[in-house]
Amino acid sequence: MPRKPFIHPDFLLATPQARRLYHGFAENEPIYDYHCHLSPALIAANHTFADLAEVWLGGDHYKWRAMRTNGVAERFCTGDATPWEKFRAWAETVPHTLRNPLYHWTHLELRRYFGIEALLDGRSAEKIWKKANALLPSLRVHDLLAKSKVAVVCTTDDPADSLDLHAKIRASGLKTRVYPAYRPDKALAIGKPAAFNAWLEKLGGTAGMPVRTFDDLLSALKKRHDDFHAAGGRLSDHGLDTALAEPCTHVQARMIFDGTRSGRVPSPEDQARYGSYLMLEFGR
Repeated sequence: MPRKPFIHPDFLLATPQARRLYHGFAENEPIYDYHCHLSPALIAANHTFADLAEVWLGGDHYKWRAMRTNGVAERFCTGDATPWEKFRAWAETVPHTLRNPLYHWTHLELRRYFGIEALLDGRSAEKIWKKANALLPSLRVHDLLAKSKVAVVCTTDDPADSLDLHAKIRASGLKTRVYPAYRPDKALAIGKPAAFNAWLEKLGGTAGMPVRTFDDLLSALKKRHDDFHAAGGRLSDHGLDTALAEPCTHVQARMIFDGTRSGRVPSPEDQARYGSYLMLEFGR
């Protein structure tokens, strides 16, 4: 009896109930993806990926983390190695991810998008590289969204980002609805005054108002929040290292902001107070 491939129609469906629920109900449902890291620029351009390294490794920090854990040098993750060298380094890492979702995702993607059933490792890397790359011209960004039955996708956008790309996507006729999600993490990043102040200048330019005071900042963030809403955005996304819940008055937040604006590095306590105040503003 021929051996069943690793990825097959009943992959991970171990019971009759699971197979009935998936094949009878879930399999053909569209995807509503409320959080992702897809690039609005790539969607707007209907980008064609040059090779498997670009589409798989170009911004995937999960794969980079696995590669680093496996002892792979940084030049093969985010450095100047060639695309083939980076892909080969990933292929050699894949067997070590067994029992990690990365192993499943890798082979599901090879099967579903490229029809490849072989397991990826250092020995199979070159053959898989050539076969997948030959198919990529017919798998542009819009093709991939359609093939995956993606109905809605929300990108992750900074308040200082222009929403022009979202307007271009809406005008393209793409069936997938693409909306911006509001991620104002950089408004809290006062621990590095130089970068924070540079971001404030960008925010002011995008919002069309100077950001010199703390009240200016709140006004600019509100303006951009309204702009996101007008573009169809209904979601916020926050990357927090800890739950912020320190009491802080408006006067205190303003003083902390003024110190950062003048180049001073606030204490960890003041960073927590300031962040807590802003999170309440975002909630409102």
